[in-house]
Amino acid sequence: MLQTFKQTWLFNLRGDLLAGLVVALALIPEAIAFSIIAGVDPKVGLYASFCIAVVIAFVGGRPGMISAATGAMALLMVTLVKNHGLEYLLAASLLCGVLQIGAGLLRLGALMRFVSRSVVTGFVNALAILIFMAQLPELTHVTWHVYAMTAGGLAIIYLFPHAPTLGRLIPSPLVCILSMTALSIALGLDIRTVGDMGALPDTLPVFLWPQVPLTFETLAIIFPYAAAMAVVGLLESLMTATIVDELTDTASDKNRECRGQGIANIAASLLGGMAGCAMIGQSVINVKSGGRGRLSTLVAGSVLLLMVVFLSDWVQQIPMAALVAVMIMVSIGTFSWDSLRHFRRYPLSTNLVMLATVAVVVVTHNLAYGVLVGVLLAALFFANKIGHHLHVETSGDSELRAYRVVGQVFFASSTRFGAAFDFREAPLRVSIDLTHAHFWDVTAVAALDKVVLKFRREGAQVEVLGMNQASATLVDRFGVHDKPQDLDLPTGH
Repeated sequence: MLQTFKQTWLFNLRGDLLAGLVVALALIPEAIAFSIIAGVDPKVGLYASFCIAVVIAFVGGRPGMISAATGAMALLMVTLVKNHGLEYLLAASLLCGVLQIGAGLLRLGALMRFVSRSVVTGFVNALAILIFMAQLPELTHVTWHVYAMTAGGLAIIYLFPHAPTLGRLIPSPLVCILSMTALSIALGLDIRTVGDMGALPDTLPVFLWPQVPLTFETLAIIFPYAAAMAVVGLLESLMTATIVDELTDTASDKNRECRGQGIANIAASLLGGMAGCAMIGQSVINVKSGGRGRLSTLVAGSVLLLMVVFLSDWVQQIPMAALVAVMIMVSIGTFSWDSLRHFRRYPLSTNLVMLATVAVVVVTHNLAYGVLVGVLLAALFFANKIGHHLHVETSGDSELRAYRVVGQVFFASSTRFGAAFDFREAPLRVSIDLTHAHFWDVTAVAALDKVVLKFRREGAQVEVLGMNQASATLVDRFGVHDKPQDLDLPTGH
């Protein structure tokens, strides 16, 4: 037990502690901003970020990944908060957690295997673009001091790691935030700080059961929002887990992550926070700063709460320019530059899927829409490609004509299958060899029925050979050409 605890929590003690501190500092303005987007008090986002990060550290399926209040989830809450208020948001967040736990129990995390590499790349690139775009308001209509601070922060982030000894001991984003804050205070610069974004809470969160009527009317109001939040939250969390898997060369438990996100959102709603999910930006900061284990996530959430409640006077003085520099670093590090370098080498279908995913996410700011479009396009291109890998070879004469089918027969290739047979001069006997073919669906079975019955109407004796067991089972259940009572049917439907 003790050995397992050490391997899970203490194997990367210094890295996790320092990375968690960096993430905590970066979470504060994000949580406040997302609260403003959702139309709630800043403490709702801050309490949610603290609670979700702490809980997910224990129950999540991806060590080292950061979960908190997010913009994707906040956008889904705007209408609910505007029309019904905070209490209904808390109830919807609670129901969202229940739905996510259900998804984990149903093992829906396994659906991630249907998300192609090109969709993941598009998702990553779109998020990198959105992260960068989110920093632009902090860089427009500002004094030159802000640009100087941002440039100085970026210089520290990229040059400090090359410094001997210290560069390897302290994460450069942490050095950036601390040094830029000290410089801003020392020079008395009049620039935007964390404190300008909203008031920080001065008390610890308390248990808060949503004060809504327990009726079907309430359920009808909150369920659509809860379902949307559950889907978007799981999708972003599972996609982020996949990315962190690649960054750390380790595997995650996607179904456990589904359940963990649900438990975390239930806990957040009961402490007056809104629902959240995994954050790719903060997760990348964590990994880049040396965070690898559950301790980094726990430290991020715990330090966040301690700072905003007990050290708010200092936290409020952190210049936004320093945090903008960190987020620009995240944007640059998140973007898949290989997708541009190898763009001409990749197949056209791969590039189209990636670009479509990026375009939809950037335009709609909805990750679910982008991933859905990407998955559908990838499936369409795959079906079209496999559908063209079907060959029907013909041999024989007017007495015996043999057809040899090679490939996959399904809805996308059934028309090609049927067109390969010549019914104009029907021979006495027809042999259809399916040894190297596979029938996948009822559309394929109907196509076989149509071919066999057409030949029989022309007076030919048809023999179907070599069908594998899976195809034979499908044909036996749904086919009609091998059933004597149905031989006179014209189409096989």
